[in-house]
Amino acid sequence: MQQIIEGIDKLPGILKETGCWKLFLVIDSSYPFLNIKDAVEALPVGEKVKFSDFTPNPQYEQVCKGIELLKSSRCDAILAVGGGSAIDVAKCIKLAVLSEAGNAALIPPLVLQSVPLEGSELPFIAIPTTAGTGSESTHNAVMYYQGAKQTVTNDGILPDYAILEPSVLKTLPLYQKKCTMMDALCQGIESWWCINSNDESREYARKAVEGIIARWRKYIFDNSEEAARQVMLAANYGGRAINITATTAPHAFSYKITSLYGLPHGHAVALGLPEIWSFMLQHPDRCIDPRGEVYMLSVFNDISRALGADTPEAAIAVFRRMMQELDLQNPVSSDRARDLDILSASVNPIRLKNNPVELDASSIRSLYEVIIEL
Repeated sequence: MQQIIEGIDKLPGILKETGCWKLFLVIDSSYPFLNIKDAVEALPVGEKVKFSDFTPNPQYEQVCKGIELLKSSRCDAILAVGGGSAIDVAKCIKLAVLSEAGNAALIPPLVLQSVPLEGSELPFIAIPTTAGTGSESTHNAVMYYQGAKQTVTNDGILPDYAILEPSVLKTLPLYQKKCTMMDALCQGIESWWCINSNDESREYARKAVEGIIARWRKYIFDNSEEAARQVMLAANYGGRAINITATTAPHAFSYKITSLYGLPHGHAVALGLPEIWSFMLQHPDRCIDPRGEVYMLSVFNDISRALGADTPEAAIAVFRRMMQELDLQNPVSSDRARDLDILSASVNPIRLKNNPVELDASSIRSLYEVIIEL
C-alpha cells in the first residue's frame, strides 16, 4: 500500500525506515533550480548516485544507461525528484533491474504482458515537482522505443512513498503550471467517465476535478501557496484515479498533437477534451459502457456539477472559457490535409476502448478537423 505524505521534511525519516544507505537519485533538468535541492543534498545517507541523462520524452536507450548505473552502483533505494518523465524513468529502471526478463521487460512483446516483479525489494520514493501527471501514484510509465511510445504497466513500479511538497510549484514557469494543471484536470474528468471506473476511482476523480476548479485562478494568477498545496493534492488524486481506470479518448488524441506541433502534453490533452465530450453528448446511442447510456449521462451530469455547471453543455462552456483565460490556443497547421491524415492514423485503439462512446475513423477525423486550425 502506497503512503502519500505531505512535506519533504518527512523524507529523512522515510529513508531511515527503509534502511537506505546508498541512494539512487533520478533527477531532471529542473533539479539544480529547485528550492528543495539543499534538503535532498543534505539527506543522511552514506552515498548518493545521481542519474539525469534523459530527455523529457525518455528514450529506451537513455533508460538503459540508468539501468546499468543502478546495477553497477548497487544502490538500495530509489528517489525520483522531478516531473512525470523523471518518475517514469525511475519506474522503468526499477522494473528492468528487478525483473527476471531484465531490459526486455520494457519492450514488445513483454511490455504488453504482466511481468513478475517483487517491487518491495527496492524501496522507491517519488517527489513530483509539478502538479499534473500524478505519476507518483500510478503503476504506469511512459518511454519511447524505436520512435514509438510505450506504456509500461506493472504493480511493482508504483512508488512506495509519494511525497507532496507544494513549495516546488512556486517557481515553476507559468506556461508549465498551466499545462500540467490541465493534464491533472483532464485525467480527473476522463477517469470519471471511463468505462473502467468504480466507486473508488470516481471519488478520486471528483476530488481531483473539484480541487482544481475551486482554486485554479489563485494557483495560476496569484501564485497562492495554499492553492498550490490543494492543486498538487488534486493532481495526486487524478493520478490515483487513472491508476485504476486508465485514460480515454482525449489522451489518445493528444500524443501526436504533441509530436507534430511541439505542444506540452497537458495543453494537447485539453484541446481535445471539450470537442470529444461534445461529440459524446451528441451521440449517446454509441455508448459502449456496459452500464448503459442512462448511467453514462448521469456521470456527465456529475462531472458538470464538479465543474460548477448545471448541464454538460454548460460544463463544456466552462472548460472552453478556462482554456481562453489560460491562453491555451489551438495549433495552426500549414499543411492541414497532411496533418489530419497523420493525426487520424495515430490514435491508439486501446485507449479508445476505455472511452464511453465509440469513435470510428470518420468521427476521429472530424474531431481533429475541429481541433486543428487553418
